[in-house]
Amino acid sequence: MEQIGRWTKKECYEACASRDARFDGEFFACVKSTGIYCRPVCPAIMPKLENCSFVPTAAAAEKSGYRPRLRCRPETAPGSPAWMGTGSTVARALRLISEGAGDLSIAGLADRLGISDRHLRRLFREQVGAGPKAVAQTERFQLARQLLVETDLPITEVAYASGFKSIRRFNDAIQRAFKRSPGEYRSKARLLGAPSVSPNLKISLGTRAPYDWDRVMGFFTARVIPGVEQVSGGIYRRSIELGPARGILALRPRPETAQVEAELLLDGPAHLTGAVRRIRDMLDLDAGAREITRHLSRDPLLKDVCRKNPGLRLPGCWSVFELAVRAVVGQQISVKGACTLLGRMAEAYGAPVAANEFEITRHFPAPEALAGADLTRIGLTRARAATLHDLSSAFAGDPDFIHPAMPNGSAVQKLLSIRGIGPWTAQYVAMRALRQPDAFPAADLGLLKASGFATAKELEAHAERWRPWRAYAAIALWQKLADQEEQAK
Repeated sequence: MEQIGRWTKKECYEACASRDARFDGEFFACVKSTGIYCRPVCPAIMPKLENCSFVPTAAAAEKSGYRPRLRCRPETAPGSPAWMGTGSTVARALRLISEGAGDLSIAGLADRLGISDRHLRRLFREQVGAGPKAVAQTERFQLARQLLVETDLPITEVAYASGFKSIRRFNDAIQRAFKRSPGEYRSKARLLGAPSVSPNLKISLGTRAPYDWDRVMGFFTARVIPGVEQVSGGIYRRSIELGPARGILALRPRPETAQVEAELLLDGPAHLTGAVRRIRDMLDLDAGAREITRHLSRDPLLKDVCRKNPGLRLPGCWSVFELAVRAVVGQQISVKGACTLLGRMAEAYGAPVAANEFEITRHFPAPEALAGADLTRIGLTRARAATLHDLSSAFAGDPDFIHPAMPNGSAVQKLLSIRGIGPWTAQYVAMRALRQPDAFPAADLGLLKASGFATAKELEAHAERWRPWRAYAAIALWQKLADQEEQAK
């Protein structure tokens, strides 16, 4: 069968049909009937499979006589010539902006990235189509509009939470966009039937249906870190830190509106643009569940579990560092045992959480705290403690040691460079923290048991048919195993 990089033609077609941004730059679709080529995220209607071919690079498409589609600009896809050597720079810039670095001047942002401001402007113009300031302004404005309509936060707090430097700039931005002041806009929106408001900081986040909230909560419930997280009454809560602000995040399902309500109880004002992105990734709200389950259910091994779980999701995490620590602690021990050790770790080295009505008492320890800690005191072996020391030191020296914007494969290689981290750990982190949909920890004992294969090599060979959604296949197999164990009780 025709092979394009890691995937077959049919797998590439499935990825394009889902328009999943995680495949952007991995390959390009060429349409024989029109003579154009485009990116996997192109919004145009997909032609029939027989009218498509796929190539690994834009250069290969043009060499074959195809021209780029103007609508999705293939030349600006990650990994294309326009991105070579600079893609990680732009990705990091966008991440910094979402975390509040948009407050910096262009020169300040460029300095943090180690490039000139002129070069930064050019990269954004070529690859994003708008300058850094415009990108930051759009993120601020979208969040500000939602906070004005859905919360009773004072106007000044809305301005700060959405990332504006001053109330004057905030007022001017709303005035220019809606020809009225923020207060007038809030009143008008509510008269037109805006959602009910709350005195607390609540944000409604939409999801692509179907969404199996019960299964996602079951996954998080089995992995709760005592003192840091809690699942009660179908609501997930955890301690969080957003810059100087600390507090608790609560996530509630609203299935009647296909939304999730995020409530933040913070001890001070905080920029929220980065928090919204984290929550969406953590709950995998943007996945094309219909396309994924349809693809996986073609395999008899996954057919039943996919039928029972049409809203299949890949649970993420709040913190990449926290998930990496979880993965190391969880090596070769049970999920319950790992949670016990992580709870001890949080109690010993995590900062305290302000008194609250929930069972949340600690923040997850910072990299700096674990880098200098004697982790054998909480029951870890010397080898595991040494691995965590090296991992924590790497994050303490560079908070972006690994992050979701990194190219596929490079983050895994960085993890594998740390002693004590093998393929299982690296692939597990890639699945949940880096949102790589084709990551697959084939050596996982639970996956082997659920699939019926004797060795990781046999399972990995069979899993080729699940590309490009092997990470979701792993979630389905874990769910299958959980169902089997529940039936056996």
